[in-house]
Amino acid sequence: MATEAGGRRWKCRPHGSTWGDFGPDDECGRLNLLTPEKVKQGIAEVKEGLTFCLSLPLDLPGGNVLNPRRHPPVLRPTLRNGRPNMNFPVCEEVADATDVMCDDVAILHLQYSTQWDSLAHAGSLFDADGDGVPEPVFYNGFRAGEHILGPTDPRDAGVASGFEPRTTSQAQALGIEKMAERCVQGRGVMIDLVAHVGRERRWIGYDALMRVLDADKVEVERGDMVCLHTGFGQLLVEMGGRPDAALVNGACAVLDGRDDRLLDWITDSGLACLIADNYAVEGLPARPQSGCCATLPLHEHCLFKLGVPLGELWHLTPLAAWLRGHGRCRFLLTAPPLRLPGAVGSPTTPVATV
Repeated sequence: MATEAGGRRWKCRPHGSTWGDFGPDDECGRLNLLTPEKVKQGIAEVKEGLTFCLSLPLDLPGGNVLNPRRHPPVLRPTLRNGRPNMNFPVCEEVADATDVMCDDVAILHLQYSTQWDSLAHAGSLFDADGDGVPEPVFYNGFRAGEHILGPTDPRDAGVASGFEPRTTSQAQALGIEKMAERCVQGRGVMIDLVAHVGRERRWIGYDALMRVLDADKVEVERGDMVCLHTGFGQLLVEMGGRPDAALVNGACAVLDGRDDRLLDWITDSGLACLIADNYAVEGLPARPQSGCCATLPLHEHCLFKLGVPLGELWHLTPLAAWLRGHGRCRFLLTAPPLRLPGAVGSPTTPVATV
């Protein structure tokens, strides 16, 4: 049952969830496990002072093969007194000025490339009121239409030619800025799947994952940020912004979100974040299942039930290769998203330090 404060939003919480465990109004979920001790554990992994950028260039994968609703960034100059503010000689406005200025605008699909999913990204139809009628809710009982707001008119969605530049959606709870405010720094742990299963499509369930952990002597402890190296991000780099649909849609390892023992391991391990260099962390679409169920069961388990943020399309190959070559799997990870209030996802430029 909910605590008194949480009772405003829910009376029943999903089985196995962490709703209320970090407080009835918590919006950070398992990020609460990124304690000062976890930051110190991450810092203790820094031996060489080497840094790795874990972000793809934000114009990759290229096109919209992976998701027809998401498109590469668009860059344009700002306007300066009716003129494009790119390579602008300031002497045209201020006599004898030597400045030449550039200033630009980006139109970003926030989950196109290397990104974080906030806890507002995926909710579920769940009977939080206990009245027998499921309603659309998110982690810790925050409500669609009350806390997570969006338009119903398609003219207020997407980006079309001549669109009016105004905000029409807003995560008033669980937004990505909550992650940014926590800084997202601590100990990362690499699970190098591609070293064991290659680049062919493999569905990784509990048994397969445990074999990899045992073979590489990887231990995941409470509050660790777990990274799954599948080779998919490197494959996108090699394709140079022209992804082959037939290849990318059937390449590299994915987690099997229908494997209950795998989901139980995510719960029991206490991991704070789950990150992969593939498109959705889990296989998409998930394996068929009869009856009412989530199309993205791992997303539902992590974002909706546990409050575990998901990172997708990271570029992990150079770091994974270095760690394997030095017999290591742990590192300091610093990965805040944009502090963009109300957004449900965000690009990130994560940095690993070893």
